[in-house]
Amino acid sequence: MSTAVRVRGLRKEYPGHLAVAGIDLDIPDGEVFALLGPNGAGKTTTVEILEGHRQRTSGEAVVLGEDPGTAGRAWRARLGIVLQTATDAAELTVAETVRHFAKYYPNPRDPEEVIDQVGLTAKAGARVKSLSGGQRRRVDVALGIVGRPELLFLDEPTTGFDPEARRQFWALIDALAHEGTTILLTTHYLDEVEALADRLAVIARGSVVAEGTPATLGGRERAEAVVRWQDERGDHEERTPFPTKLVSQLAADRGELAGLTVTRPSLEDVYLDLIGEQP
Repeated sequence: MSTAVRVRGLRKEYPGHLAVAGIDLDIPDGEVFALLGPNGAGKTTTVEILEGHRQRTSGEAVVLGEDPGTAGRAWRARLGIVLQTATDAAELTVAETVRHFAKYYPNPRDPEEVIDQVGLTAKAGARVKSLSGGQRRRVDVALGIVGRPELLFLDEPTTGFDPEARRQFWALIDALAHEGTTILLTTHYLDEVEALADRLAVIARGSVVAEGTPATLGGRERAEAVVRWQDERGDHEERTPFPTKLVSQLAADRGELAGLTVTRPSLEDVYLDLIGEQP
């Protein structure tokens, strides 16, 4: 499988501060990869280097086969970027804005189709300045995908979205991934990571502290489960690495178990443990 992003020993230093301390990453073509970390961890700096917006101090970075620090305009046309904050053409309508940006790319998507994909067909004729915050965010997403990118960077893409809009956005990202688009996602919504990401990495203090799938990150799949049940003597709770075996034994000994639940650490639990914070 070819690799869309390859990073080795990536470092970024500022006077008196090491922002990125030797990161290694591999993102295969067509993968949805999430990058998590607290504010100040180095994830935004890492993404900006990969986008070609910031120069690295040392290390190797190859994005779509080129060094983002020296790649030219043709390479940039292969990227889609949805920034956390964006400057929009407030006086233009939604349709005018998307059509205008489509002209910058050699093989753009149909602007009307993109507007429909992000759920703004009813607002196509409205000026961008009249939109709500969530609707403006949808415009940002439309501008990020109109160029038919091979690699799409999404920085907190669903900020300001209501639950329905977030679900619609997830469906859009899933469709793009099935088309072969590689997606690098940064978000603070861990349910979004579980819904979208094939793999993820957690950055803390400038370094990758864990990498895996949402189900296996930090040994999550091997962590002890908590089994809870009720009987005539009250509520019971037991921790075990083998919950299926325990439940089978309990059922054989006691029959039907009221209030039976089996839970493992959530992705949020594992994440907070990895970055050294408590909820």
